[in-house]
Amino acid sequence: MTQQNSKPKRFRSQDWFDNEERIDMTALYLERFMNYGITPEELRSGKPIIGIAQSGSDISPCNRIHLDLAKRVRDGIRDAGGIPMEFPLHPIFENCRRPTAALDRNLAYLGLVEILHGYPIDAVVLTTGCDKTTPAQLMAAATVDIPAIVLSGGPMLDGWFEGELVGSGAAIWKGRRRLAAGEIDEKKFIDIATASAPSAGHCNTMGTASTMNAIAEALGMSLTGCSAIPAPYRERGQMAYETGKRIVGMAFEDLRPSQILSRDAFIDAIVVNAAIGGSSNAQPHIVAMARHAGVEITPEDWMEYGYDVPLLLNMQPAGKYLGERYHRAGGTPAIMWELEQKGLLRSKRQTVTGKTMAENLVGRESIDREMITPFDQPLKQKAGFMVLKGNLFDFAIMKTSVISDAFRQRYLSAPGSENAFECKVVVFDGSDDYHHRINDPALGIDENTMLVIRGSGPVGWPGSAEVVNMQPPDALIKKGINALPTLGDGRQSGTSDSPSILNASPESAAGGNLALLRTGDRVRVDLNTGSCNVLISDEELEARRKDAPPPIPGNQTPWQQIYRATVGQLHTGAVMEMALQYRDVGHDMPRHNH
Repeated sequence: MTQQNSKPKRFRSQDWFDNEERIDMTALYLERFMNYGITPEELRSGKPIIGIAQSGSDISPCNRIHLDLAKRVRDGIRDAGGIPMEFPLHPIFENCRRPTAALDRNLAYLGLVEILHGYPIDAVVLTTGCDKTTPAQLMAAATVDIPAIVLSGGPMLDGWFEGELVGSGAAIWKGRRRLAAGEIDEKKFIDIATASAPSAGHCNTMGTASTMNAIAEALGMSLTGCSAIPAPYRERGQMAYETGKRIVGMAFEDLRPSQILSRDAFIDAIVVNAAIGGSSNAQPHIVAMARHAGVEITPEDWMEYGYDVPLLLNMQPAGKYLGERYHRAGGTPAIMWELEQKGLLRSKRQTVTGKTMAENLVGRESIDREMITPFDQPLKQKAGFMVLKGNLFDFAIMKTSVISDAFRQRYLSAPGSENAFECKVVVFDGSDDYHHRINDPALGIDENTMLVIRGSGPVGWPGSAEVVNMQPPDALIKKGINALPTLGDGRQSGTSDSPSILNASPESAAGGNLALLRTGDRVRVDLNTGSCNVLISDEELEARRKDAPPPIPGNQTPWQQIYRATVGQLHTGAVMEMALQYRDVGHDMPRHNH
């Protein structure tokens, strides 16, 4: 489309800066913008004002690259005939935010909705990177529904330590097991951890950051090839420039998220997530984005569309390599090309490029067949999330792509009971309880024990914490047992290689039956039937309801109180439930302020 032929009659910003019916308000709105040198002619020119949602800051190191990339975005916007306006996004930093960055996703969403609705912005560039910066901004884009495009910041360069690849996050989980086994000391543990983060950018593994940026591309919300370019590469700056240019075209075309974020797009995102060995955190984030877009994603969708999908990407934690090689192998488009050839995608759908996804994927076959395997020669079959339910919860998932040979042999290979196991449980109320007691010999933890953690969901923590990937006691690790079955109502890091049962809903703090579980109970998990049950009677469960529920910490801030009062469960995306009634709010002008 040409800008001239597709230009709408009026941009939103003209109601602020070129409103003949309220010249007094036009003067007021224009006046203060003059103080940094912009001219009235620019703001009254009829050119679209393009917001740049700046997620980079010193306390968001995974996204800090955007402080530089925004300059190239501005160049692209100006060259395409737009007016750039950069503004801050509430910071989200998974590694450092306490008690959990999950609190910030909904808060950043809320703030971005208010900015996009209440300020003279016609279209927006969403700068994403660290885990929740992507869903937070796409949730807001769906709510406001003005033209929007994602610019990923990109992963770090590959990490190396003593001649071996060390992936961000994944190196931590492996390192702490080696520390527990006495193979390394604390200094070497820190050295390994820091070596895994060698440059600007987000996780160089297929953790939640790389996953959610790949999902944004799979949805059609970023330019083709955007998600996997490492942050320091020159192509990242070039992509920033092209993204700036493209959002101006989208503003003239009035190409909105509501035209892109269809059910077909979200189903394709589920398929892609399985093929890349994506983070278990993709489940609540995809559901959250879909619900804000008015699309229903059911628990059954994960099994129907996502489970029987092969693992095609050889990238940690499910595989061997890291982000640089993923980009050089073709990135997310190369994965989607494989899926497209087998008819697994619904690719005749609109994307931000102005073309269909099918058109975007033409010629995107990978030439690196060790990194991105052919569909018929995958790393694993059936690599999607296994959805489980039973008398402990209505919904939970297990990331099957990270089930190791050792785990499968120990727990899922008993003759006559393949893909099922039964064991006793040891229950922890929160991660402090786990860390204080995991090495207590009195607990009797052995290789036939399941570790259970509760009080770690959206209400209980609050925010839902990445604590379910619990490692065994040191004594077992020293015997070579590096993983036990684990279960919890919280989440785990997308960089973890633990096949935990997680995101259990409803959580214990919301009345879920994990609150009734006791150390010493026996639990049976059956992947053949998708079930997880404690082996006690319904009558005993009901009798236990008379006991006081496990304690949860009080609120420490006003937002924690608001969050707990408005949040739903992980299986429904842990969104602010009251916010779902607000759709397309950018279509209605806010009232004047004077």
